[in-house]
Amino acid sequence: MPSSLRAGLTLAMLAFASRSHGISLPAPQIAELCANAEDQAHCGRLIEEVQLKRLPGLAVRDGDDLKVSLFPSGMTMFRDSVAISGAKSFTLWDYMDWINAVVLFTTDGDQTGFVLLQRTNGKQYRLPAEPVLSPDRQHLVTVDVCAKICDGEVAVWRVTRDAIVKELTWKPQPPWSDASAIWLDAGTIRFDYAIGSEERRKQDRRLNDPVWSRSLP
Repeated sequence: MPSSLRAGLTLAMLAFASRSHGISLPAPQIAELCANAEDQAHCGRLIEEVQLKRLPGLAVRDGDDLKVSLFPSGMTMFRDSVAISGAKSFTLWDYMDWINAVVLFTTDGDQTGFVLLQRTNGKQYRLPAEPVLSPDRQHLVTVDVCAKICDGEVAVWRVTRDAIVKELTWKPQPPWSDASAIWLDAGTIRFDYAIGSEERRKQDRRLNDPVWSRSLP
């Protein structure tokens, strides 16, 4: 792969690195691991290799199969595959011990995303971006923002023992070209974002701000 494409790949993976309140790898380590990765799926495998050692007993890689343990017992398997539309892959990305959930990085051709697995019931949720957990463990935020392909949507998900449910959504205008999020407290999210080639800015939004659209009745 040309060095310019490798640089772009590394930057793309760094965009996922966030303060997730889990055990995800820091951005500098991701940059080092993925500096020579062939593609995003390969980068995911390199990150997984580190995470499997850091989280013994949580998951096992067996060729194309990733086996994730459930709690208190059981196992869920994710299988990499190749189809006409492109390769599909699942790799261990993070573990949110506060809510006993595993986060997987996924690829489907040129598309990337995440799957959150609740270990207590085996339920799976496809997310467009890496979830960031609130300090009170009641919400996740995802920021599906990029220069192209992404939906441009910020979403807040309610976390319960039995389910993860999309609760609030917002599409910033004018559209952001890049963004990340952290929680300042249980009810406030800080966004670090860019619009085109302009300098990055910061914006705080409370969960009760009228800008949000409510997904629940």
